[in-house]
Amino acid sequence: MKIVREDLRNVAIIAHVDHGKTTLVDEMLKQGGVFRKNQQVAERVMDSNDLERERGITILAKNTAVHYEGVKINIVDTPGHADFSGEVERVLKMVDGVILLVDSFEGPMPQTRFVTKKALELSLPVIVVVNKIDRPDARCADVVDETLELLLELDASNEQLDSPIVFASGRAGTASLDFNNPGEDLRPLFDQILSHIPAPAGDPDEPLQLLISTIDYNDYLGRVGVGRVERGQLRQSQMAVRCTFGSSDISAPTRLAGLFQFDGLRRVACEEAKVGDIVAINGFDELSIGDTICVPGSAEALPFLKISEPTVSMNFCVNDSPFAGTEGQYVTSRHLRARLFKEMQTDVSLKVEDTDTTDAFRVSGRGELHLSILIETMRRQGYEFQVTKPHVLYKEIDGEQHEPMELLVCDVPAEYAGAVIEKLGRRKGTLVAMQGAERTRMEFTIPSRGLFGYRPEFLTDTRGEGVMSAVFDGYEPYKGDIPTRVSGSLVAFETGETTSYAMFYLQDRGELFLFPGTKVYSGMIVGRSSRPGDIDVNVCKKKHLTSIRNSAGAEEALKITSVRILTLEEALEFIDDDELVEITPKSIRMRKRELGAEQRKKNISRGK
Repeated sequence: MKIVREDLRNVAIIAHVDHGKTTLVDEMLKQGGVFRKNQQVAERVMDSNDLERERGITILAKNTAVHYEGVKINIVDTPGHADFSGEVERVLKMVDGVILLVDSFEGPMPQTRFVTKKALELSLPVIVVVNKIDRPDARCADVVDETLELLLELDASNEQLDSPIVFASGRAGTASLDFNNPGEDLRPLFDQILSHIPAPAGDPDEPLQLLISTIDYNDYLGRVGVGRVERGQLRQSQMAVRCTFGSSDISAPTRLAGLFQFDGLRRVACEEAKVGDIVAINGFDELSIGDTICVPGSAEALPFLKISEPTVSMNFCVNDSPFAGTEGQYVTSRHLRARLFKEMQTDVSLKVEDTDTTDAFRVSGRGELHLSILIETMRRQGYEFQVTKPHVLYKEIDGEQHEPMELLVCDVPAEYAGAVIEKLGRRKGTLVAMQGAERTRMEFTIPSRGLFGYRPEFLTDTRGEGVMSAVFDGYEPYKGDIPTRVSGSLVAFETGETTSYAMFYLQDRGELFLFPGTKVYSGMIVGRSSRPGDIDVNVCKKKHLTSIRNSAGAEEALKITSVRILTLEEALEFIDDDELVEITPKSIRMRKRELGAEQRKKNISRGK
């Protein structure tokens, strides 16, 4: 007999990056009684990952739960950046409705469109929350209109178009149904969740079905699967089997070693779980995302949401530079392979393939940020390796080569709009919409490869005042060649330590990437040339002593003024096809594939 769990609600919060999802969840936890009134709580408590706190973005979907008016509300905080949309797509299978968060000034952005489309395709009810209404530049009425227009464009149903609209300030912890009245707490939002998000329903007497949507790992518990009970009941220590939709393979019966539910920020052990509960289980060694847990003898797999394909790839290679093995703990191809394939088990948007050499692996993801987060995570874990320049993945459709396209939104001061349009036009970008007076918002469709290396130019052209964001927008026929990096590299031609004397006289040659006193090797990139073509330079040159001493002030006058230390993302955007980024726990270096200057010249003359 089918039952309705009126004591439970499952909801996900979706939005564009930096629109305030995690901050709002913090306040929901506080007002939901998770913390004591006098308890000191860090900001963005849901972002537990170090990289999340440093970058101010959510990378991994998180589960939590609050209690309101006798109802348990399971909340899933999702990433807002397009590169982590695989995290968003899979957790939507666990919920019965979504809270669509939009900034009171920026309104709907590219990622807003993407995640909203996924929610509408699953026929999930929507609660629109206009956040940050306490901003001095808030334009709540216009943002509401823009959000409704977005729902219309995405073919929302009549029920979805009639979505309730809540005006909130995540930082202040207030919500109301009228943006002119900020409210006193989040009760209006909680009330809308109870009234608008349907309670989960299912038959507790039918055989168990639990769909695994997220995989975690614990040093003590091993692999932990997180999912929702679709039907039946689940009990601690019961026997279960694992099966996958589209496959006839069924695992041997396995006893569940642990059963947990979410309460606040904790996983709490429980004896049983019912229809609609979001739980964590362990005991299966080979558990994967998309698996269905069933009772022995009644294995019936549930279909899993199709995850969008990767669009960008690069090679991860064993480090073979002169400094190889000096800074990393895990340096062999065996270490590298094991780590990458382990990551693929928990990240459904990632694809790892062997290449024709045992020292390199092809890794494909949803974007440069997606892959750079993986690289940064691995280097912090002690891995040392090299990566190639990112390349887009083409697809053949009806015998014609197609390439991935991006929907790009640029928000810039009006006086810089012309420069942005000109630069993006060279990169095969097409302007599709433009509005605004003092600040201009422009929408472009542009090949994914056209955005490689553009962000630094964009920030320069807009004096750091511009904001840009992009999201995958399907495949279109190949748009033709796009001009690559114009400037060459400054390449060290000897191994040693950089000196102030040498670098002072190299400043006119271009932009330097290193400070004096840095160890370098022959073939290592030390700067950006001010002209096309690479220049081999001596950054280790020392001043020769003579019998005539210079004045004391001469050495002090050698000031290095044009040093720029590149971040990992900037290094990936800078390198060309014949260059690599060397990754170690302590350093990020750029180098030529071929370290010898003479051999590089021979390769150029041969057209290699």
